[in-house]
Amino acid sequence: MDEKKFEVKGTYQEKRDFWKPYTKVLSAPNATQAKERIFAIIGSKHRLARPYIKVESVSELSGE
Repeated sequence: MDEKKFEVKGTYQEKRDFWKPYTKVLSAPNATQAKERIFAIIGSKHRLARPYIKVESVSELSGE
């Protein structure tokens, strides 16, 4: 399947009352899969469950 580049923006809970913004560019077959990969990447790196990771936008990047 053809992989496309997506830019995913959102926030994750770093401390009790502090949400840290993030922007990641990654390859995925579609926007839903890109969102799932963000949950896996940020969740494993920062040891967070899905309720503590918010995805605000997923946009496909054009070109290389």
